[in-house]
Amino acid sequence: MLHTGGMRWDSRQLEALAAVVAEGSFDAAARTLHVTPSAVSQRIRALENAAGSVLVRRARPVVATMPGQALLRLARQTDLLGAEVAAELGADDAREGADDARSGGDASNGIVTVPLAVSADSLATWVLPALAQIDGVTFDLHRADDSRTADLLREGIVMAAVTSQTEAVQGCRSTPLGIMRYRPACTRAFAKRWFPHGPTPEALAAAPVVVFDRNDDLQDMYLREHAPRARPPRHHVPSTVEYEETIRLGLGWGMLLERPSIGGLEDGTGGGITLLAPDAVLDIPLYLQQWKLRSTVLDRVTAALRKEATRKLLPE
Repeated sequence: MLHTGGMRWDSRQLEALAAVVAEGSFDAAARTLHVTPSAVSQRIRALENAAGSVLVRRARPVVATMPGQALLRLARQTDLLGAEVAAELGADDAREGADDARSGGDASNGIVTVPLAVSADSLATWVLPALAQIDGVTFDLHRADDSRTADLLREGIVMAAVTSQTEAVQGCRSTPLGIMRYRPACTRAFAKRWFPHGPTPEALAAAPVVVFDRNDDLQDMYLREHAPRARPPRHHVPSTVEYEETIRLGLGWGMLLERPSIGGLEDGTGGGITLLAPDAVLDIPLYLQQWKLRSTVLDRVTAALRKEATRKLLPE
């Protein structure tokens, strides 16, 4: 039983809430917790009675309500700190020569899972090498646009988020990471056909554009500056590799991340790719936002991400 602000919360009920939201349904949560769906439902109802509020919207997938988000953060924080204590106790037992039975059985006890929200571009370029440096931690990665990853933090879905949102989410701290630079690019053949006189407002309104998904605002940020009334036809390609390949195949223009694997973006000589305008850049500052929680695991994650960001991102 947990005590917070004079209220008492049942740890099994909090565990059920976290599982239901993470898995998206009561049945899936039951399989994760190795109990019946009825048991999960009873725990959620009991927690709602204690809170005096509906905590989840029983839809597909299950979504936490505003009161549910607050308790979801508590559930995840409790799980994180509990796992850290278990790991510390396990290390003490190992130093004393205790066997697995003495420390609670399963050798996986004490392994901490950190839910983390990142964009597809960050995931494909610098985040995974950072996470690979951290032992004894598993990661539950949630992919979302940089402008929306903070929403997952606010909802209690993740403990930390790489985001373009400057203002810290309530209850979190924000650390600058660096800048991801994008340039509007297409093939030379596409430019010759659609931009014979350069990226004029008229050309930008007619030329097909490649967009990652319906939350991707990068191309629209460029259009708002150079052709605010343009509503060009769009390809939606929600995969980092295929997005770049779609542009290379000449289906449309799009904002390409400036990185060594693309090559030649600065002068327009990279593998048949040319720039819409040589001086056109879009810089997206990134921040790491995480819970204000004294946690050695979160501190390790933060240190690894900041170190890799220093190596791979442009300085602010």
